[in-house]
Amino acid sequence: MRKLSLLFLALLTSLSAFSQSPIKVAFVGNSITQGPGRDNPDSYPLQVAALLGESYEVKNFGVSGRTLLKKGDYPYWNEPQFQQVKDFQPDVVVIKLGTNDSKPQNWVHKADFVKDYLDLIAEFRAHMPKDGKVYVVIPVPVTRVNFGINPEVMNNEQRLMLMEIIQKSGAEAIDLYTPLMDKPELLPDGVHPNTEGLSIMATVVARRIRL
Repeated sequence: MRKLSLLFLALLTSLSAFSQSPIKVAFVGNSITQGPGRDNPDSYPLQVAALLGESYEVKNFGVSGRTLLKKGDYPYWNEPQFQQVKDFQPDVVVIKLGTNDSKPQNWVHKADFVKDYLDLIAEFRAHMPKDGKVYVVIPVPVTRVNFGINPEVMNNEQRLMLMEIIQKSGAEAIDLYTPLMDKPELLPDGVHPNTEGLSIMATVVARRIRL
């Protein structure tokens, strides 16, 4: 009887420890995700972490200037962070890529955009639990050409492709375009949100992850 009681107690302890394991959230993206630094609390992923609280373990894997396209000038695929995301074995992945893909030298490969994005999602899912969630972010608006980034591609053509990717992959969408659509003052260089813009992004993302 005593042996059974000890086994039951051990099982309860194990279940308790398991239930308290934090939900691991990985943020994948470019300079907007990296922000002022991957470990900087002003970056929007770490603002999300503060909003979600201790039940979540959030890591920022953003790398400035990187593309989703494998044939882009600086593919995210070639960065150490790509492998780090997989090693992290996240429960949730939030992907915000595409802005740098709109540059002319990259968008010549636009025919590969949907397939490359689907491949990226598949790579991450192979290292996630079966009930893990992948969120595809509809990026913030681009208000003018800067750094070679094309607002026509971003705000129209690519958004349609992202909806196709969401449908084909079964991923979930996070819309960061609409919250900043009428707030060009929060995108001072036409591309990167300022502190207030990053806070709005974090609030939207945290709310979506909690659902």
